[in-house]
Amino acid sequence: MIGTPWGRRNEGASLFVVSLFKPLVKPDAGDDHAPGHYLLYPGVRFVAAWICIFAILELTLVLARMGAQGIQMKNAYELAISSHPRVFEKNRYVYPVISRRSRGLSVGVNLNPDKICNFDCIYCQVDRSIAPLYREVDLAILENELRALLEDAQSGILFNHPNFKEIPQALKRINDIAFSGDGEPTTCPQFGEVVHLSAEIRTALNLPHVKLVAISNATRFHRPDVQAALAEMHRSNGEIWAKLDAGTADYYDRVERTKISFDRVVANLHLAAQRWPIVIQSLFMRIRGEAPSRTEIDAYCDVLRDIRQKGGLLKAVQVYTIARQPAESFVSPLEREEVDRIAAQVTRVLSDVPVEAYYGT
Repeated sequence: MIGTPWGRRNEGASLFVVSLFKPLVKPDAGDDHAPGHYLLYPGVRFVAAWICIFAILELTLVLARMGAQGIQMKNAYELAISSHPRVFEKNRYVYPVISRRSRGLSVGVNLNPDKICNFDCIYCQVDRSIAPLYREVDLAILENELRALLEDAQSGILFNHPNFKEIPQALKRINDIAFSGDGEPTTCPQFGEVVHLSAEIRTALNLPHVKLVAISNATRFHRPDVQAALAEMHRSNGEIWAKLDAGTADYYDRVERTKISFDRVVANLHLAAQRWPIVIQSLFMRIRGEAPSRTEIDAYCDVLRDIRQKGGLLKAVQVYTIARQPAESFVSPLEREEVDRIAAQVTRVLSDVPVEAYYGT
């Protein structure tokens, strides 16, 4: 039988070594009928021991590298979803982000480079203490930027950029062109033109699966020009992602800090949902350490129920919390359990509508 360092207690290792060095071993004369019992020549035994040691070390290094790579990919993903800068390279208006809600690449179109918005949300990530570089939307420049970025994403060049190189492969796909940015996109005078232009570019690049998404606070859905733009968007595989962060006027005023009434927003949600399936986006947070009250969430669910009961089309409801640095220091994210509790309540109220939950970092 094989002696030290492989005794009978390690017959599995012995058989492995024998399979590698069978030409250099002879059966153990003292145990002719015991299969697998061999005697390694002393020199071969020494070499075999070191080969096994090196094999184990190499396997350990491979596993360590795989673990490090997994951590690196996780960190890259967390950084990608927690950082959505509106400026990319030398672009003025078009920027790529990895969106947790889009589950892939969202090509943002900033229609408010002047940073003017009709809301002043306490959780907004836009730093308005820094003056904007541009104030107007130049359609020619926007068209060139959008086409170039989509082409780079389509070819894979974009995913060699340091910001996106290490993200998971499943996220390296173009999900949508999102009209959003540093303000309310529907306040942009060229909103309709940008929707039309984006649809043309997407068709020219043969990207029919890429959605056009308007991320809006719903304050202008009653305007005929905005309705016309939204109608064209929906004819071009479009979606409305509309904000609803409250169930009562008092809480709405506290969060959104705007002169536009809560009733106007709710009426516009009803108006849009009567024409198109809309996605409701709802961000809840702690304000000075306090989560929204049970009464507030009940009222919020009542608003959603009323939209549905009156024939409104709700494609999905997204319940989430803060994932990036907010405007105000007294705002902080909810815990996962709190987000899940709100999402579960919405699910009970809207049993036929998908409800998605997203968490902070």
